[in-house]
Amino acid sequence: MSLTTKALALALAGALTLPALAGAEAGQRHHRHNNDAGAALAAGAIGLAAGAILGSTLSQPRYVEPAPVYVAPPPPPPVYRERVIVERRYYDGPEYVEYAPRPWTREWYRYCSSKYRSFDPQTGTFVTYGGRERFCR
Repeated sequence: MSLTTKALALALAGALTLPALAGAEAGQRHHRHNNDAGAALAAGAIGLAAGAILGSTLSQPRYVEPAPVYVAPPPPPPVYRERVIVERRYYDGPEYVEYAPRPWTREWYRYCSSKYRSFDPQTGTFVTYGGRERFCR
């Protein structure tokens, strides 16, 4: 409960309790010749004040605080390393030396006749599995 609501409830309770405090009388008021106009006037003033306070409290606009909005902070800027230029080393691959004896030499005849069973030394060719003749290299 807000402070305003508590104050309003207290004022209203006080205004409603005030008439109950007046004494109850069963008989005629023959010994009093006044009509108690002052008490009625006081009760009216108190009621008017309580109504004014209650009316002004209820007529004011209520302030509703908006929900907090979370805004994420921006991400930190990227950190770049200093650029370093490195020259790559170039390695030559291994040299592939294909050794084959020169055609029509003794080494060539020995190599081809040991490698191919169908080698013909007169033409320098051999027969493949597919039946084609090829020159021995």
